[in-house]
Amino acid sequence: MALLAEALQAVFEPTTLLYLLIGVGAGVLIGALPGLTATMAVAILTPLTFWAPPAQGLAMLLGVYNSAIWAGGIPAILINTPGTPASIASTFDGPAIAQRGEAGLALGINTIYSVFGGLFSTLLLAIFAFPIARFALRFGPAEYFALAIFGLSMMVSVSGKSIVKGLIVGVFGLLLSMVGLDPMLSYPRFTFGRFELLDGISFIPVMIGLFGVGEVLDQILKSREEQTRIIPRIGRQLPTRQELARMGPAALFSAAVSAVIGAIPGAGGDIASIICWDQTRRLSKKPQEYGKGSIEGLAATCTANNGVIGGALTTMLTLGLPGDSVTAILLGSLIMYGLQPGPLLFRDHADMAYVIIALMVLAYVAILIVGLGASRVLVRAFMVRKEVVWTAVLILSTVGSYAINNNPLDVWFMFFAGILGLVLRQYGYPLGPLVLALLLGPMAESNFRRALTAAGDAGAWVFVTRPISLILLILAALSLVAPIIQQRRKARQGGVTVQP
Repeated sequence: MALLAEALQAVFEPTTLLYLLIGVGAGVLIGALPGLTATMAVAILTPLTFWAPPAQGLAMLLGVYNSAIWAGGIPAILINTPGTPASIASTFDGPAIAQRGEAGLALGINTIYSVFGGLFSTLLLAIFAFPIARFALRFGPAEYFALAIFGLSMMVSVSGKSIVKGLIVGVFGLLLSMVGLDPMLSYPRFTFGRFELLDGISFIPVMIGLFGVGEVLDQILKSREEQTRIIPRIGRQLPTRQELARMGPAALFSAAVSAVIGAIPGAGGDIASIICWDQTRRLSKKPQEYGKGSIEGLAATCTANNGVIGGALTTMLTLGLPGDSVTAILLGSLIMYGLQPGPLLFRDHADMAYVIIALMVLAYVAILIVGLGASRVLVRAFMVRKEVVWTAVLILSTVGSYAINNNPLDVWFMFFAGILGLVLRQYGYPLGPLVLALLLGPMAESNFRRALTAAGDAGAWVFVTRPISLILLILAALSLVAPIIQQRRKARQGGVTVQP
């Protein structure tokens, strides 16, 4: 109690609160701009906190981290362009809700359930930090490979009406993920002699191109035949009691699952939100509404976006292993402050652990106030001429793609991905499998080869002799087979033949 009181005293100092508000404000601006990620925001602001005391510096960084992930859902809902990779799955249902005149409700769900997911995972950080971290520590190359395969199995679920088209796009994404240095031998692959490709194809410019530039090009073509979709009215902002009750199970499920996924090093909000969207769709009483404006689907993805943060911080604080790219930067910041992340942090500097938890809670209180107070203004800001929106999206996408690595090649990747996104939209190919493959392809390949190397004579049996790996592979197989069986069952019931 003495350590908790000391931590609260440090957190509620006016200067610390000011740093927290600055961080939240900066996170809103950066997260709402497509291409400017939370990782970039924390990396840019970290040097500015070097001279500040640890509590104040962490207040700014945690404020940016949490608010940028939440704010990434704002453009995902309003203009179908995720502000951060963690908000990719919010484009599945958010824009459809906004287009039917309930943009205020969609943004309200984004705020409420992002805060809920963040607070839920922070509670787990406070109570179950060591058990969750010990569980993540048991993961070896075989388990990581199985986790990647389980994630890749979601290709079938996010393929829409045609499973074959989804698999084609997914295989193409896997091929793109192989560009660069071999993960084991560091031998160049598919670089065509260009040293710029040695690091592979950056995911974020591709994501911006697919969902940003591709959407703009698609709208430009459609505007010749019909009016571009606009937000007809703001509508109410808070869900009704019935809607809250309907979204509750999906939100609780996503909060629990995303916190565990976040504790696994390398798994971030983008993977967690897609997995939670898919799994809650399977459990929903109205799965047919998913992808067409389901409030359950949006609540699940928004909960998962911020729900991974507590798990990622758990792994970083208790084991010294960053759960994602942002916590990797935060790990360096703690070391700079003279605090070594790991079990000793909770023994020698337990007050700082309480400071971090308290700052997380306060950050979400600020996000809730800002989000519910500014949603209507944000909606009206996007209700401008379609040409202005198209121009702004293209400019921000170009700047964001270049700013990631200061590499002009990333801008070309963005435009090529935009043209690819347009073609895929025109011919009914889903974008989700391509995103999954780019995210999980390197993880699957590197861990598959490491597991085989470490297994020796056991060979591929290592994947089925380890319990966690076996369970994940079984779940992946079920995820692949279940949609096919479901389609065939519906075809028999309807008396029609459904093409795969």
